[in-house]
Amino acid sequence: MNRTVFYDHHVALGARMVPFAGFEMPVEYSGVRQEHINVRKNAGVFDVSHMGEIWIKGPKAFELVQRLTSNDVSKLDPGKIQYTCFPNEEGGIIDDLLIYRYEDERYLLVVNASNIEKDYNWITKQNINGASIDNASDRISQLAVQGPKAVALLQTLTPIDLSSISYYNFVTAEFAGAEEAIISNSGYTGAGGFELYLHNEDGARVWEQLLKAGKEFGLEPAGLAARDTLRLEMGYCLYGNDITDTTSPLEAGLGWITKFVEGNDFINRSYMERQKAEGVKKRLVGFELLERGIPRQNYPILNGDGETVGEVTSGTLSPMLNKGIGMGMVELPFASNGNEILIGIRNKQIPARIVRPPFYKNQV
Repeated sequence: MNRTVFYDHHVALGARMVPFAGFEMPVEYSGVRQEHINVRKNAGVFDVSHMGEIWIKGPKAFELVQRLTSNDVSKLDPGKIQYTCFPNEEGGIIDDLLIYRYEDERYLLVVNASNIEKDYNWITKQNINGASIDNASDRISQLAVQGPKAVALLQTLTPIDLSSISYYNFVTAEFAGAEEAIISNSGYTGAGGFELYLHNEDGARVWEQLLKAGKEFGLEPAGLAARDTLRLEMGYCLYGNDITDTTSPLEAGLGWITKFVEGNDFINRSYMERQKAEGVKKRLVGFELLERGIPRQNYPILNGDGETVGEVTSGTLSPMLNKGIGMGMVELPFASNGNEILIGIRNKQIPARIVRPPFYKNQV
């Protein structure tokens, strides 16, 4: 098992550590519900150093990134971030990711922890024109500081005016003594805040300063379990659950990052164009339970006659709404908002209604 540079800090704070994507990671500290609610009301800090960072540079960098990803990289100005995915050659998704554009021929790709090796091998395989590829994942630490008080807290530790950094924009600047931190207005919680990319040697000092400065803002460390419940309240996809190698972007409701524009000849574009023209046969939807229960991955989704019409991909008990919510892939005739379905939970069939995420709508 690998350990992030924050491992000793997690243990000292009493975190429950679990194996995740090859790392020993904190799943919770004070408890999932407490951590979740504190992020929504105050601020939380997450160690997300297990995520992958891959640089693509050189004269052919734009050409490679444009072909690898479904979104239109030509619309990405320096200092901006783009959410996108790697389509595979069978119509599915290799991974979803963020692209950070520095200049024309320098991009940072932030990928999911469990897919780092797979993604790097895929990028290398597709690199037919000689772009420079550098897997920097082992050299970079990452912290996500999220919540309505996160920006005020972070502002005490940097001379950069954080209010000038719009959503899905970033700068490289000094933060808490780290000279070359990437300060990114992004996150996976819907609660507002920033993500910080740091050289490993700067990580421990930044963590300590964050927790010290964060006391007056209600900052508490949060684990992977709260990160998952927070993202699910927003309806954000999780790779391996809601999107996979066999899920197309159009089936996952990611048509908005699949740009069929001139010059965007991404891998397997022709397949997705046909799928868009013919229509999908299943679609990822959000749902909320109408009675008590907690939906979990792989639970069946049923129609009114008790026939299976889909499967839960993610589910939880929402700490903010105090009811069961989830996402699932269902046959298209049952995918409309407002449709009532049943979720098979053990030996019961719990009524549910399809709704459009986010489930929790009072986010920043």
